[in-house]
Amino acid sequence: MAHYNTILHQLLQLVPRHHFESRVRQLKGDHYVKRFKTWHQLTVLLYAFASGKNSLRDIENGLNSQLKHLYHLGLPDSIPKSTLADANSKRDYRIYEDLFYRLEERCRRISPKHKFAFKNPLISIDSTVIELSVSLFPWTRFARQRGGLKLHYGYDHSGDFPNFLSVKTPKSADNKTAIELFPVIPDSINCFDRGYMDMSWYRRIHDEKAYFVTRARRQQRGRIIERRPVTPGGNVLFDHIVEPLPASARRFPYPLRFVGYWDPQAKREFRFLTNHLYLPAQTVADIYKARWQIEAFFKWIKQNLKIKTFLGTSKNAVLTQVWIAMCYYLLLSYIRFQSRYAQSLFYLHRVIRATILERISLIDLLKLTTNRLARIRDPEPQLAFGF
Repeated sequence: MAHYNTILHQLLQLVPRHHFESRVRQLKGDHYVKRFKTWHQLTVLLYAFASGKNSLRDIENGLNSQLKHLYHLGLPDSIPKSTLADANSKRDYRIYEDLFYRLEERCRRISPKHKFAFKNPLISIDSTVIELSVSLFPWTRFARQRGGLKLHYGYDHSGDFPNFLSVKTPKSADNKTAIELFPVIPDSINCFDRGYMDMSWYRRIHDEKAYFVTRARRQQRGRIIERRPVTPGGNVLFDHIVEPLPASARRFPYPLRFVGYWDPQAKREFRFLTNHLYLPAQTVADIYKARWQIEAFFKWIKQNLKIKTFLGTSKNAVLTQVWIAMCYYLLLSYIRFQSRYAQSLFYLHRVIRATILERISLIDLLKLTTNRLARIRDPEPQLAFGF
């Protein structure tokens, strides 16, 4: 059998090392560091996320049980939990934030197209809250006895991966964060719920030559300037072009489209607002319905990437863990896109978790079925397959 390095080593080869080291030098990540470099920190935390380690002690014990693999990963002979804790608290988390966007760019270039017929990029925007103890994380306080983080995401439906992340406290309003930070892609369609209702936000999207689809207020007001025909007895109840009232028109002086839709599954009426005047009304409803995928994404990362429990309590340690977790998610996505992997991302994560320090070709690993994976044995010095 040919010699292969570990799955973790092959995973690290997908990281743009030159760019990463350049950013480390800019932010002085390895300043006065002699032994445990920033690259080592990335290696260890990717191992932790891939293998499902829950604590610094768990990571230390896991690595100590696999000492024969540490040399090939370029890691020191031993990594005490105090060393990792110190690195997490002091190494600038912006190194990994920058890496996230570098990996996102690579994923975007090779991601498959979304399921809709239109060619515009489709982005869902939403946030999720992670509650934390105020006594352990005092810097996350947003109420007298409550602490937490709010993760604001942009979710690209072409490939189903995050293309934007901002970490704030839960006091940060969704619409204000979007107006200040969210990068609007020209010609994109941006879908969000009523938490982002703000005419200034709508205008920013419109002025940047992009579109939005959102839920309308229950008592949405505006002057109807055109009533478009709808199919009698269909799910589209009405399709109007409206002019905002004077108070709103000062911030958004453009026509809006107001669509009513009856959802036969939920057995209720939904009303949508959009500045896209030409999409079929049914497509407008389907775009908003697709927004549930970002909720599934939130559930996935909370269950599989251990971002509800943290390895440190400082702001830098927490943000480092969040950004590296997202980098790991993008690496999985990149592997799935490049290999045209037919299984789900959850199954890919499960397979890598089971073999993270095994010597096997990553390409061979992706071809394994559930039954074949269960028959993998681990003789010395290499992995054998029971085909």
